[in-house]
Amino acid sequence: MNAGFSTSPNALARLEPGTLWAKAIAQTQCALDCGALQPIPTQSLQIEQSGIPFLVRILANIARKEKAKKQEENSSNPDFNPFLPYDRDLFVADLSPTHVCLLNKYNVVDHHLLIITRAFAEQTSLLTHADFAALWHCLAEVEGLGFYNSGKTAGASQRHKHLQLVPIPLVPMGQPIPIEIALADTHWDAEIGHSLLLPFQHAWMKLNWHETLSDHGAATLTQTAYHRLLEKLNLYDPIDQSLKGAYNLLITRQWLLIVPRRQEQFCSIPVNSLGFAGTLFVRDQQQLDRLQEITPLTLLQNVAQPL
Repeated sequence: MNAGFSTSPNALARLEPGTLWAKAIAQTQCALDCGALQPIPTQSLQIEQSGIPFLVRILANIARKEKAKKQEENSSNPDFNPFLPYDRDLFVADLSPTHVCLLNKYNVVDHHLLIITRAFAEQTSLLTHADFAALWHCLAEVEGLGFYNSGKTAGASQRHKHLQLVPIPLVPMGQPIPIEIALADTHWDAEIGHSLLLPFQHAWMKLNWHETLSDHGAATLTQTAYHRLLEKLNLYDPIDQSLKGAYNLLITRQWLLIVPRRQEQFCSIPVNSLGFAGTLFVRDQQQLDRLQEITPLTLLQNVAQPL
């Protein structure tokens, strides 16, 4: 297996516009053929609450991912990093001098992309203009849901900074992103929205993205909205430019949503950004029964910061 970078970041060939999706499809097949990509099979069902059609996936073989992660943590190197060097069999494209695009090794959703920094940065660090530019390089070509889990409390499984992107619809036959039902019922404070259906702290803004906007322009637009939402939620100090807590970030071509976090899981059910998109994961029937008893919104309410 060939790992690491094959070119200097300063000597990268620019990714030809309109080719990212084709590269992702082709590399997915190659990675499946060689065993580098190890999808986790699921069964799914829908739980509707407050008009939101939550999609719940039951993970059939999450133990394989957990075993691999435990082996990494118990390795002789306590700072083991799967992204330095990254697995070349999962490589999709060079996005910029600062970021590359990889396939998610243990994917639940097909063509789940990771947008990672070439140099190590903490997953708890503030997102930068370069992060957003790399994300928009992908989001402009792949209509999907981008997200960021800002550290372990927010559901991140790796310390190395990475954004993620999954194609939409998240639900094949139904609301493409279930949480958009809740965003339709919003109270506005200037340009910042608060859904009347979500019983936890959050804030969102519409994005004025269009196809003629460059990655740089889209990144500037998004970074401005990002800082405004963080400040609104008391997560960001603009004086010293520091973060004051964990959060989940969700982004589409149309909107940006941030949810402050207080804990990683509730009733042993972990939640990452996709939970706030309206797609939840349980490991077995016992957890599914527990989720049905407590309800999805109660789960999210208990891992997010209270109103």
